[in-house]
Amino acid sequence: MAFQPAFALLAISPMTSAIADDESDYYRIITIAASESPTGSRSSNWKPAPDDLALEVSGLEVIDDNRVAVAIRKGEIWFLDNVYADPPTDVKYHRFATALHEPLGLLKHNGAFYTTQRSELTRITDTDDDGAADEYLTVAKGWGVTGHYHEYAYGPKLDKDGNLWVTLNIGMGLKGEHRKRTVSNPVLGYHQGRWRGWGMKVTPAGKLIPVCAGMRSPSGIGANADGDMFYSDQQGNWVATNSLHHMREGAFFHHPESLASMDQPGSPIHGVTKVPNGLPYPDAVKQFDQLRPPAVWFPYKKAGQSATDIMLDESGGKFGPFAGQLFVGEFTQASIHRVFLEKVDGEYQGACFPFRSRLASAVLRMDQGTDGSMFVGLTNRGWSSLGSASYGLQRLRWTGKTPFEVKEIHALPDGFELTFTQPVDRSSAEDVASYQLNSHTYLYHSTYGSDEIQKRSLSVESATVADDLKSVRLRVDGLRELFVHEIIADRVKNAQGQSLLHPHAWYTLNKIPK
Repeated sequence: MAFQPAFALLAISPMTSAIADDESDYYRIITIAASESPTGSRSSNWKPAPDDLALEVSGLEVIDDNRVAVAIRKGEIWFLDNVYADPPTDVKYHRFATALHEPLGLLKHNGAFYTTQRSELTRITDTDDDGAADEYLTVAKGWGVTGHYHEYAYGPKLDKDGNLWVTLNIGMGLKGEHRKRTVSNPVLGYHQGRWRGWGMKVTPAGKLIPVCAGMRSPSGIGANADGDMFYSDQQGNWVATNSLHHMREGAFFHHPESLASMDQPGSPIHGVTKVPNGLPYPDAVKQFDQLRPPAVWFPYKKAGQSATDIMLDESGGKFGPFAGQLFVGEFTQASIHRVFLEKVDGEYQGACFPFRSRLASAVLRMDQGTDGSMFVGLTNRGWSSLGSASYGLQRLRWTGKTPFEVKEIHALPDGFELTFTQPVDRSSAEDVASYQLNSHTYLYHSTYGSDEIQKRSLSVESATVADDLKSVRLRVDGLRELFVHEIIADRVKNAQGQSLLHPHAWYTLNKIPK
């Protein structure tokens, strides 16, 4: 799931380490609870108690301006009170629910709590108001469970129409008893548990509907400001690097083993008879009609190694200058990235940026507090991640000081427009030497991940600063569709002569505007 395999390389990019000490000037980390060891997890004789609770956060939901609800991966839901205090010296814990099977999400909706267990979406209610759940109802089920460890199920998240969304991991290398519990596609020869690798929605009436396929480890789900649904995926076989995708009916993303369910009743995907293997990604998109590119690629190690949760900043400015943008958690590097999206020719594409590093452990879940701050649920599940702890709950709070950042990047027919959070120094921003651009793509293949291929340095022909000094238009020679374009603006200064906090950004240019 969100947990990267034990053999994943643990690394942090040079650019992240260089700026980490400055990030706290703008977004301060407040630790609510954390383990005392980067490797210690729950002991074999663990018993739930507030004084030694292993808060391995797998679901997170803000309740009000005092409390949050936290699901932990061993199958419980806890309420934490006094979590907004700074410092949080009097946090109180109350166990609400138990006996769940690895809940990997949490949502308060219509007076109840919803979580996705391995085999079902469950509605949990306290009917007698004694503070403990006493009713557990199955809302939806019907996806396959072979027993393989990698068959994680995530969610739910709510869309603009009141549907609940769930995403399902692929099982890896199924054999023996696991294989006997699969469905198969005889033409492609793939075997998986039913609907494994799919995004599913559950209607308000409780109907489970398969929507889109091609997922490997889709541990993050979230809506953007328009209410459209997205998921994040993690590098692996068929998945070149971490990615962010717009979920919509009939879309196929990358992992073809999900097509084992293509002929199941209700499938919106049909007619795939061949999957290309070993092609540059732009060529694969041209040959594979159903393949839809991600809205954003996260270049491996440069922009994380294992993407997780998705959070929309709905604070209206209480969390700084990025209202309406998405934040994406990062497991291995214990950090968070920021995403700006736009539509070109009706499809989403956009840019990712570093945002905040040096969390205490792997970032798995995020939710926005009533004051605009960000609660961050942590657990590394014993797999490799940076940080001083193996699990916990932290809060990111904006200090009120605006960082000098590239706020948005818009694609243009002949380049890009960069907008900034502060006015720029015209001299530095109009100097083409202040920018370095290059582009690359990936291989679409069954091998684990992909190197950056077909790399090319790009020439900035001109840089024109707007009259308000808040944006610059870069005319760039050599733009390529379906390529990632790295933009480094390390010599741009603001009016006070300050450099960008994060000078690197990566724009996924699926389509060049007309």
